[in-house]
Amino acid sequence: MLLRHILCNKGQDVHTIRATASLDDVVRQMVLHNIGSLIVTDPAWPSRMIGIISERDILRALARNRGGLQVIEVADAMTHHVITGNPEDTVEEAMQLMTKHRVRHLPVTEDGELQGLISIGDLVKYQVEELSLENHYLKSYLQS
Repeated sequence: MLLRHILCNKGQDVHTIRATASLDDVVRQMVLHNIGSLIVTDPAWPSRMIGIISERDILRALARNRGGLQVIEVADAMTHHVITGNPEDTVEEAMQLMTKHRVRHLPVTEDGELQGLISIGDLVKYQVEELSLENHYLKSYLQS
């Protein structure tokens, strides 16, 4: 299965934040939406990603700065060099990429435009569904 298909099933809504927001704003958004990362976008071009901020980035920033969440800006804590996938990547390719770079969230871009966001949980869910379906067919075959 391709990432494009997962995004079609999951939806392409991506929660974003501006680089000038505080980490307090990030935490509030993450808790509100029950998510682990936000895409940082260019205010002039909302579909253009300039970074990603994750739970791990927040912890690193707090350990480095000793300041409160209210005083640290997203721009100072976000990951600037974002690992991305393509809608035509397979689930296996995406899992290899995420494992290699030790990331749990993979923005999916096409021609520089943000198409959606895939989490490791999305990929695991797909694989569990595939294995369950395969198991069902094998049992049916063996019982017939």
